[in-house]
Amino acid sequence: MNNAFTTVLLSLGSNIGDKRFNIENAAELLQKAEILLDIKLSSLYLTEPLGVRNQPTFLNAALIGKTEFEPCVLLEFCKTLEYFHNRKKKERWAARELDIDIIFFGDCVKKEKVIEIPHPRMHERRFVLVPAAEIAPNLIHPIYKKSIKKMLQECKDHSFVIAQ
Repeated sequence: MNNAFTTVLLSLGSNIGDKRFNIENAAELLQKAEILLDIKLSSLYLTEPLGVRNQPTFLNAALIGKTEFEPCVLLEFCKTLEYFHNRKKKERWAARELDIDIIFFGDCVKKEKVIEIPHPRMHERRFVLVPAAEIAPNLIHPIYKKSIKKMLQECKDHSFVIAQ
């Protein structure tokens, strides 16, 4: 833990079980555990699956908050929340009870085996950009130097993202 607070943007998704509960409960637990402070959760969006298409639609949201923890601590807590919501280890792009990705961690750029920040494909995914643009349109990508709003305008993904 350090003394400075860092702005964090997360993407949350669920397509198994009580999708709304999974996302809203994860946001609540991040706040209650004081891992993230001053949390703002976007609206929920119905989105189509990426990769493996033969699975239920997702609910996705973005969450912004501040933390005084390091990225690896936040990642570990997010993985614990996924486990708490009964997420099982499955193949990539499989259906899941809860998926939490760190999209931005301040202006941190980190590429390690267990964590990559900013999220390497966030700018290609409307299910990340649309909810993020709702709550943080002017947040700047630390590598591309573009706002979320600008990345959404330039995004070539045409999958559906419908506010719920």
